[in-house]
Formats: sequence, C-alpha cells, structure tokens
Amino acid sequence: VRLVESGGGLVQAGGSLRLSCAASGRTFADYAMGWFRQAPGKEREFVATINWSGGSSYYTDSVKGRFTISRDNAKNTVYLQMNSLRPEDTAVYYCAERTGGISWSAPSYDDWGQGTQVTVSS
Repeated sequence: VRLVESGGGLVQAGGSLRLSCAASGRTFADYAMGWFRQAPGKEREFVATINWSGGSSYYTDSVKGRFTISRDNAKNTVYLQMNSLRPEDTAVYYCAERTGGISWSAPSYDDWGQGTQVTVSS
C-alpha cells in the first residue's frame, strides 16, 4: 500500500493544522491507521490510532483533547486535526497502516508514508 501525507507546515503556537494521509493499493477499510511523529534527535513516537470503521481511537496523553484522528473510507484518507499546537509538537509526522485493530506500537505497522513536517513557532 502507498501512503502519502500532506498538510504540514509552519504555524504559530496555539494555531491549528489538519494533516491528511491518502492511501492506495489495498482496501483501505480493512486496516487500522496510525499517526506517529519524530522530532530531531528523538525516537519516533506514537500520536494516535483509529480502527477500520472509525469507531475506536486512542491517543497519547500529550495530545488528548487537542488532536483528533478520523478517517473517510470512501476517500481512502485518514486525517489528524491538530489544535492548540505547541512548540513541542514540532516533528515530522508519519501515517502508517496495519492489519488488525488499533495499536500504539510502531513495529506492528506494515506500511509507512514519507512524512510531513510540522513546525510550531513560539
């Protein structure tokens, strides 16, 4: 499957961005999706995950109440709405897909996008 992220950019603290991840090559609705991020000098970390139907999701504590993951299976796209952004949210954001249910474990994901840069200025 091919995953292509978009929507990153430069935003001031307190601002919002919506990331998109378009999937092609397999039946999108069969797979759980996740968003991860990697800041310079740090390991890749889990951000959010959503199951195949969109009925179940999970977030890392630092983004709860600020970020929302959603998906549109008709458009083969998963989204990450990011509000109240903070400088510590600065990172390259990656989407990924996996068979089975939601997971916060990066090694359990099968395919990854190339990433999109999000920079939050203070």
